[in-house]
Amino acid sequence: MDCGCFSTAFGKAVLKHPQSKGGLNLMQKVFERPKGLTEVEFAYCAGCLHSVAHRMIAETMDELDIIHNTIGICPVGCSVFMYEYMSCDMIEAAHGRAPAVATGVKRVLPDRVVFSYQGDGDLASIGTAEIVHAAARGENITVIFINNTTYAMTGGQMAPTTLLGQKSTTCPTGRDPKSAGYPIRVCELLATLDGPSYIERVVPTSPAGLTKTKKAIKKAFENQIEGKGFSMVEVLCNCPTQWKMTPIESFRWIDENITKAFPPGVFVDR
Repeated sequence: MDCGCFSTAFGKAVLKHPQSKGGLNLMQKVFERPKGLTEVEFAYCAGCLHSVAHRMIAETMDELDIIHNTIGICPVGCSVFMYEYMSCDMIEAAHGRAPAVATGVKRVLPDRVVFSYQGDGDLASIGTAEIVHAAARGENITVIFINNTTYAMTGGQMAPTTLLGQKSTTCPTGRDPKSAGYPIRVCELLATLDGPSYIERVVPTSPAGLTKTKKAIKKAFENQIEGKGFSMVEVLCNCPTQWKMTPIESFRWIDENITKAFPPGVFVDR
């Protein structure tokens, strides 16, 4: 696209100021793909916040200059192909086992920066034991936890984080605590342990929320570099496809509903 004042090409955008000093155009770069991302196009649904979280991790690796010293652990879920998108080394873990794999990698290669990236089905369901014990041991790893309250990749089934009354393919009339129990609040659960050094829940549905999310992710990586131990950032995410909403509607639903069950904030900062 080129309309004389704005143009984009291959993930880069520039503003053109034709009336600059000396009669030359002044090109100001306002957007560029982080080096932490490959050139592979994201396969996520339109409006999904997975891509935003990926970019923030990539930007953090750029800013801290750790791309070639970082090892990421992919989950099973919508981000199962994350290794295609990140420029750092990546390992695919079995469903829910990412914290255990990250623990092994970090102990064998303590000079590397190791992070796991997991959805709520991966981390809060089949991977409950792994995340609890990694946190209890205070493993010096970084966990990015994406909570969209549903098993998104497999059709929108009820997850451990599905809200009371929230509908899914396996609870079409809404989650009933009498038969399905209550949502698991991972931040609050892990905050009862002595091992974690930093736990925060963020909501990237607004400019201010995006800033807080990026700041939290960067802090979680910095803590590991400084040897402070286990850090986890929970990102309240959307799923326009399985929620059957537009992206804008899904952001509003997060703000009006999910944040009530999962309030944002810092739960541990030692």
